[in-house]
Amino acid sequence: PIARRPVNRVMGRVALVGMLFAAVADAAVPGAARAYRAATRAAVPRARTLATSTQEPATDVPSGPTNLKTIVDAKVDMSDIVSLCKRRGVVYQSSDIYSGFNGFYDYGPLGVELRQNVKKAWWQDMVHRREDVVGLDSSIIASPKIWEASGHLSGFSDPMVDCKESKQRFRADQLFYAPVHLPEGAEGYEEGAAPVGYVAVLEGAAMEKDAAKQAKKVVKEAGYKLKQGEKAVVGELREFVDASEAERPLIPSPATGKPGSLTEPRDFNLMFETKVGAMSDASAVAYLRPETAQGIFTNFKNVITTTRVKVPFGIAQIGKAFRNEITPRNFIFRSREFEQMELEYFVKPPAEDAEWQEQHAEWVQRRFDWHVSIGINPELLSVDHHPPEKLAHYALACSDVMFRFPFGVQELEGIAARGNFDLSQHQGASGKNLEYNDDELKTKYVPHVIEPSVGVDRCMLAVICSAYAEDEVNGEKRTLLRFHPRIAPIKAAIFPLVKNNEDIMAKSRELFERLQRRYNVAFDAGGNIGRRYRRMDEVGTPFCLTVDFDTLEDGTVTLRERDSTAQRRMTMDEAIAYISDQVD
Repeated sequence: PIARRPVNRVMGRVALVGMLFAAVADAAVPGAARAYRAATRAAVPRARTLATSTQEPATDVPSGPTNLKTIVDAKVDMSDIVSLCKRRGVVYQSSDIYSGFNGFYDYGPLGVELRQNVKKAWWQDMVHRREDVVGLDSSIIASPKIWEASGHLSGFSDPMVDCKESKQRFRADQLFYAPVHLPEGAEGYEEGAAPVGYVAVLEGAAMEKDAAKQAKKVVKEAGYKLKQGEKAVVGELREFVDASEAERPLIPSPATGKPGSLTEPRDFNLMFETKVGAMSDASAVAYLRPETAQGIFTNFKNVITTTRVKVPFGIAQIGKAFRNEITPRNFIFRSREFEQMELEYFVKPPAEDAEWQEQHAEWVQRRFDWHVSIGINPELLSVDHHPPEKLAHYALACSDVMFRFPFGVQELEGIAARGNFDLSQHQGASGKNLEYNDDELKTKYVPHVIEPSVGVDRCMLAVICSAYAEDEVNGEKRTLLRFHPRIAPIKAAIFPLVKNNEDIMAKSRELFERLQRRYNVAFDAGGNIGRRYRRMDEVGTPFCLTVDFDTLEDGTVTLRERDSTAQRRMTMDEAIAYISDQVD
């Protein structure tokens, strides 16, 4: 072990020189620096060395992790994610001691750190690192006239259906149905015959399987028998709102399976109503905002008159929003209280479609790349472009960055080309001039807007799902969260090898306090090193630093990396510089 110490020192110094090179190259050739850094980080796990002291743990050495399973290639159930979040203090059910409150969640010690890191990364990349974007924080409750002008009071609703038997409610656009036919050649089969019945399932990853399972029961209840190997034919699954008047009485409720027990779809307004002031009449009615965007539009004139922004420019905001969802589900993916990160990017009215189409495409790619940059696996991401018939009446285009959750592929972020609808609506309703005076073009106009909008909670869930992994280290199974260091709730953990040595404890506290000035770090002196590693792996801590007897002699510590379990010796200064490079 002593003979190996110089080798480890050299590795630490090589890493430090590499960081300096990357920093210099980043200023001159950003692409080259990124490529170099990616190659260096990929090579670091292969440079694994043994511990430099016989008293130092070798729990993860030399074999490293094997049998890695992630959400990409493993069947990870949503219950695994929920269990981990509750067990490790990421997310709690709101009002838990009172049996919970549906659609609302509280964030625990690790959850609040993860949320803050997601928001911080978005704000840094969308505001601080751009010269054409400024920030805003508008009020949650505003004049009801805003929601009247924007169309929310009359049109912000979801289609709802009730089950008359079970009294359950469903969103009609998340309830799917399909006709069931006998397979060709089966007893009773007639070409062109009407369906023998219908199936109804709720939107989710297992819709097709659930529909096929229901189809067997439908055929049996219709009085038909299928031979071995014959399967009922299930038609295309479609939304309940698309069902014809003749089909709706034949479609069963997903709650009871009885046909004809679902009501006709009707609009359900999603806005939370409240009262403002001492009066309780209609004049006191106000609403919790269902989105943060309108606060940006109503402050457009304030921003351009108090800052030096020029079109094109953006106004960004992170804030709470509230929607009275009919069926909140899938953990924090769809809840009634959530937080949004929205940017309204104002551009001049396009002379031709190619202009806004190019701008919109650039923002779609930019936002896709951002999700990858914070550690989301690109294999789980895709882009969905809305067809013209699915667009809002004012929208020129809308594309969604999609993520493959355990419950199916769902929208992660929307990027919409909204035209000048919002500013025009508020200009007309308020009587205030919201035109932009373009000095370069010597003209005035109401700007168009491109809107990237992502939910903090939804983004956080995608980060957790993407990071969730299981593997084996020396034959021992472990669960870990492979968070990007920038997003990880705890950046590093400091372990004194023993806690009954005052010098080791003092050095450990010194290192802990130095790192604590910059990041959220943990200090853990309880249990053996292996267990301490596992605790940190499960909450996604990317680096663990062990202070041992050799630290007292030469000032070096063991840095252990979460994903590769590689262990290396380096000085405290080198360790802090290395962690800073990975995080920042």
